[in-house]
Amino acid sequence: MPATPQELFAFFDRLGIAHRTVTHPPLYTVEDSQRLRGDLDGGHSKNLFLKDKKGSIYLVVTLEDAQIDLKTLHTRLDAGRFSFGSAELLREVWGVEPGAVTPFGAINDTAGRVTVVLDSAMMEHAVLNYHPLVNTMTTQIARKDLVRFLEATGHSPRLARVSGAALGETAG
Repeated sequence: MPATPQELFAFFDRLGIAHRTVTHPPLYTVEDSQRLRGDLDGGHSKNLFLKDKKGSIYLVVTLEDAQIDLKTLHTRLDAGRFSFGSAELLREVWGVEPGAVTPFGAINDTAGRVTVVLDSAMMEHAVLNYHPLVNTMTTQIARKDLVRFLEATGHSPRLARVSGAALGETAG
């Protein structure tokens, strides 16, 4: 059975990771999140659950407003061409429902099937916000603690520039 938010919070506590959680109506899109999440500072994310043509699974975690070119992302990550992972695969491997995709799903991937990629632009924020396995809450933790959590679950994250100027965007 996948972990519950309470089990996730207990895991944070065992690691000495400070966390703050707010409850809100279900959030399904970035637009929902911006409208309903309340007054939470720090970086807010979007999470792309991807599978490449080689069968490898990736979770790419970026800022909510990041522009990601899925047609070229595979070259940045030295992977096969990407498509979105199915809802069934997401449930099976990451233990969450669509709309609740989060790096905290690493707690459920005991086989280590997913490669977690953290966008370096997101990691410029001191605090970060993610769903704690359900989309009716948002949990805030420090960026260093996100990395500690992922490493504790056996998912040493890859830090990579997957959005922004590195993709040839211009300021505007």
